[in-house]
Amino acid sequence: MLIANVAWVLPLVSAIVWLGMLAAMLGYWVARGSPHYPSFNADQHIAYISDVGASNLKPLFIAGCSVMVVTLDLAMIAERWLRHSGRLAHNTSRWQKALSGLAIFTAIIGACGLILLSIFDTRRYPHVHDAMLAVFIIGYVLSAIFICAEYQRLGIHFRQRPILRYSFWIKLVFIIVEVGLAIGFGVETDRARYNPGAILEWIIALIFTGYILSFFVDLFPAVRHKPGSLNAADPEMAGVDHYSAGSGQGLTDGAGDRFYAQPYASTEPQPPSRNF
Repeated sequence: MLIANVAWVLPLVSAIVWLGMLAAMLGYWVARGSPHYPSFNADQHIAYISDVGASNLKPLFIAGCSVMVVTLDLAMIAERWLRHSGRLAHNTSRWQKALSGLAIFTAIIGACGLILLSIFDTRRYPHVHDAMLAVFIIGYVLSAIFICAEYQRLGIHFRQRPILRYSFWIKLVFIIVEVGLAIGFGVETDRARYNPGAILEWIIALIFTGYILSFFVDLFPAVRHKPGSLNAADPEMAGVDHYSAGSGQGLTDGAGDRFYAQPYASTEPQPPSRNF
């Protein structure tokens, strides 16, 4: 399948474009002698990403942001399709599929926020720009939370697939670190301490690269496995969607969907059949 063979390239392209844009913008500002842009505040000496993006590098800023979020969101959509088609460990409940859908939806909202903040620059549209920055951050943090919830449930069924556990922890660390830094960024900016705020913004943007690359970890197994080969659940989870013979009740994953039967059936001798 073509999607399985090329999907892993999407997060790499996204990360390279994002890092390349950040490096070009920071390098340009430093090479120009760290100029004081019109969007700077009086006691500000370090440029925010948005300050450089509001200069003559605005076309680069718009293009870089747009390509990054489009390829990242396409990677998330490809991941969903590959799970559905059996090239990656499949979702075992409707709740997991709902979490995946919510992750994609909130990521698209976050993508719209980043594209719009690059268009409505901080120099000419400061209030719209700040609002779209909040949409971008909140959208992708929520998306990461939904993905972590999905992967945590997948990991219950596919304990023999450590890749799910690795990806879960990468994304969980991203959530914790980025939320903490975003709070610090907001506090510093609100207190008019713009230089520390600018430094935090650059750090937040760079750490986001690690989150992008975590999707390479998710998608690459699809290249090496045939459809359905990753869908053998943990042996302890055998009996998916079946009732146990004794009680007629299956265990659930907390979302109302049965995912494995009771681990043992009665071993007591049964009376002989009365059929003749």
